Amino acid sequence: MSLFGLALIALTTLFPILQLAALPNVTDKIALFSQYLGMAALILMAWGQIMATRLRGIETIFGGLDRVYVLHKWAGIIAMLAILVHDTIDADMDGLGAESALNDLAETLGEISLYGLLILVVISVATFIPYHLWKWTHKAMGALFAAGTFHFFFILKPFAMTDPAGFYTGAFCIAGLIAYAWTVLPETMRPSHGYRITALDQTGDATAITLAPLGRGLRHKAGQFGVFRFTGANMGEAHPFSFSDAPRADHGLRVTIKPMGDFTTKLLPALQIGQELRLQGPYGRFGRKGNKPEIWIAAGIGITPILAWAETLEADSAPVDLFYCIRSRALAPHLDRIEELAASKPNLTLHLIVSSEGKRLTPEVIFQTIGARLSEAKLGFCGPASLREALKTGLRRYGVTARNFHYEEFEFRTGIGLEQLARWVLARAAAKARNLGQRQSS
Repeated sequence: MSLFGLALIALTTLFPILQLAALPNVTDKIALFSQYLGMAALILMAWGQIMATRLRGIETIFGGLDRVYVLHKWAGIIAMLAILVHDTIDADMDGLGAESALNDLAETLGEISLYGLLILVVISVATFIPYHLWKWTHKAMGALFAAGTFHFFFILKPFAMTDPAGFYTGAFCIAGLIAYAWTVLPETMRPSHGYRITALDQTGDATAITLAPLGRGLRHKAGQFGVFRFTGANMGEAHPFSFSDAPRADHGLRVTIKPMGDFTTKLLPALQIGQELRLQGPYGRFGRKGNKPEIWIAAGIGITPILAWAETLEADSAPVDLFYCIRSRALAPHLDRIEELAASKPNLTLHLIVSSEGKRLTPEVIFQTIGARLSEAKLGFCGPASLREALKTGLRRYGVTARNFHYEEFEFRTGIGLEQLARWVLARAAAKARNLGQRQSS
């Protein structure tokens, strides 16, 4: 993740503290702090909307798109916590003038935004919810962000929207709303490339899909991925897949897909040669690092970006050891191609780890194979998170630092103690409803 991007979000979120501290004649510092938390939440949500656009330059600022998704998630979670504390600490101040119907509407929309966001944040980290439902509820966050923006613009506060504090946070809100409008545009209105399926080949338990551009095509680097919409197969839902071949002069592509979930299980039988699709990208920064000795670790379908690396490995490149973890030789995607490349490239050494033959990849196995030069090598990993974390932790004993352990984070929807969070949200919503009922009855 880019330190510059993290610093940018942190500094822009903290900056309103200076603006609020400069306000004259404000004695209620606790209420002022609550005001700041509401402003910080809006800035964080605006950044979340901006990151969701996937526009060119986002990866430059924040790192690879996989890291952008992680940062997007945590920006939303921190914003939610800030809103909760903002709602808990009374932000009302004396002497701000009489309330109007517009102020009352802003208060109501603030409450709707708060509890709507709480529910949607819980849904967004609930990995058991189907992707297509999660996608639409996630889009609704922008509408609740718009309600929060209205709340900020028209609520009574100790500064005007034309003052520095109001103008600064208001500008972030407008930017976030513009970004949200971009994300809800139909996919057909966003920049994309047209491709046609020219070949479908079974490789192990996966399908290799060869694509030819309908027009200009995109220029990708080995290790990158695209966001695909298989419109010709009536599967318009956008999903990311890694390119499994080296860049070609004709801008043709190959992507290898294994049936692992509802979408891919339905997709593969529906594909036919000649079908067209739309592709956005390329994305990702999962590239080779320098020209030092390298260790590549791939597990199952994780071989796809690693295969693209292998195809681009030059004769004068530093030596590479590839550990390919598979269940069986018959089910291993692109095993023939990997073995062919290892045989033709003296600087590429293949180590097959076949679980059906009783083999298992551990940090000790890697050290016994590589030896003392392990601590100097750059590692690239693509596979299950459980294996990644086990290797990342265990290899520290052999001098492999986190800086030298490179991977992409494709688990965009991860939980954060969901059950406890859900119980807390429901209890708080029930208490709020009881308080509202008591005020109405009195």
